[in-house]
Parts: sequence; C-alpha cells; structure tokens
Amino acid sequence: MVLMAMDRRTLMAASTVVAALAATSAKADNAPTAKFKRAYVDGPYGQIHYRYVKPAKATKTPLVCLHASPLSGILYENWIEEMGKDRNAFAPDTPGYGSSEKPPQPVQIPDFGRAIIKFMDEMNITQTDIMGYHTGSFTAIEMAKTFPKRIRKVVLISAPIFTDEELAKLRASNVRPAPSFEQMLDTTLQNVRKNGKGMFTDVPTDDRYWDISLERMRHYRTSSWGFAAAFNYDLKAAIGQVAQPILVLNPQDDLWEITPRAKPYLNAKSRIHDLPGRTHGMMDSHAVEVADVVRGFLDA
Repeated sequence: MVLMAMDRRTLMAASTVVAALAATSAKADNAPTAKFKRAYVDGPYGQIHYRYVKPAKATKTPLVCLHASPLSGILYENWIEEMGKDRNAFAPDTPGYGSSEKPPQPVQIPDFGRAIIKFMDEMNITQTDIMGYHTGSFTAIEMAKTFPKRIRKVVLISAPIFTDEELAKLRASNVRPAPSFEQMLDTTLQNVRKNGKGMFTDVPTDDRYWDISLERMRHYRTSSWGFAAAFNYDLKAAIGQVAQPILVLNPQDDLWEITPRAKPYLNAKSRIHDLPGRTHGMMDSHAVEVADVVRGFLDA
C-alpha cells in the first residue's frame, strides 16, 4: 500500500511537470512576436554590435546566441524573435564579425569568451543560458567551463570533435593569406553555380540566402580567424570539464557524422538530439520546431 501510494504520488508529480511544460510551451506559442532590434555596447576591442528581443514580460533565463564564423548574428534574426516571446534573447556579433569592432590581431577562443562575458557585464546579465553554432559552440563551451556561475545551461548546434588527422588538414588549409573581396565573391558565385544553396537548403528565400552570403563575404579580411581559433581549441577536453547540462543539436549538415563523437565526453545531464533533414537555415524555416526542443531543455 505504501509503495502504491508512492507510485501514485510520483505519477501525479510527473503529470504536473508535463502539464506545466505544456502550459509554458502554449504561453510561448500564444505570446506576441516582437521584432528584433539592434544596439551597441563597449567591448574589449571596441564596440560590440548585437541584435536582441525583449518581451513585454520575460519569465525565463536570458539566452545569448553565438554565431558561426565567418558570419554574424544575422543567423539568429528569426530565432531570437521566436525565443524572445518569453525571455530576453540576444545575438551579439563576435569581435571581428558583423558590425563588431575587429581586434588588432587574431584572437583565440578564450578571448572570444571573455569578450562575450564583457558583453554580459555591459548588459547587466548576471547569468544566462548560452547557445553556440559551429565555431560559436567552442566559445559557448569555453564560457561554461571558465565562468560556471555565469552560464546556467548550454545549447550547441553541432559539436565539432575532430580527430588529430582531421585537425592537421584543417589547420593546413586555413593558413593561406586572407582572400580579397573579389576572390571571395568569385568563390561564392562558383559554389552557388555548382552546388546551389549547398548546406543552406533550409534558408527560406533566395533573398535571405544572399543576405547571409553577403554577410559572410564582408568578413573576407577575418574569414579565417574564427576557424583558426577553433582549430587551436581542445573542444573534447573542454566539454568534459563542463558540469552544466548541455543539449547538442545535430542537424544534417557538414558536421552530421562528426557531432556524435561528443557523446562520451558529455556529462550525465546532457544529450544529443538529432535533427535529420535539417540544415543551415533551420533557424529561419524551422524556428518553432527547434524552439520546442530547446525550450523543453532550457525550461525543464
């Protein structure tokens, strides 16, 4: 009888949790969508540009989203509008990308991490959830490891765990001189003619695709900096030192087969969530679908 009573209480508690999560999701779905805004704050290398959404009533922990290189917070424009229905959502341009000031010389992943902590300080964000996309994943993990009291939970879009052989090839291919804008434009056009949108098939419109492509091309001077920093960072070891819960989203992009390598290094509170059929651009075309997964993790 005691065991039956305990089981009944457990079931009732579980039902309450499920109902609460469903209610939270419904509230987010029904909340009005605010358009993102732009602003600047001071950073370690000059001003940091960021996009943000603040709902009328923020009920959840803030979310800071770190883009892939060589892009910018443009990747998160639709995403922060979706996530910003119930929390403050930010997408800063990391130093040297977007409209953020360029460091005087290439920097490393810990430098990017400290720059985002400086951004948080300027924004009076004591603690946040952090999201990283490809190279942004390295910075997100570094921040969670080095500043555990500032980072509550971590979401990664892919986990680039490369072998030593792969890293050697990647480093060798990344040491070429920075391309001219003309070279970057020519390479982009050749790739489009050959592969169409390539891994960006989830980008909803041609105009949106070209907006993202132009953003990438404007970084021709620093195009290799983010990659060089990532290839110099031991992500495998760093993930193993993170105590916070980590959700690794695994879209079917260029890291689809590599991301599962992270599983042995994740703590018991963490998991990998496969997203078959989803590619770069899913934050535009499938923002609600991905947000359901992310909210379920962040708000549990």
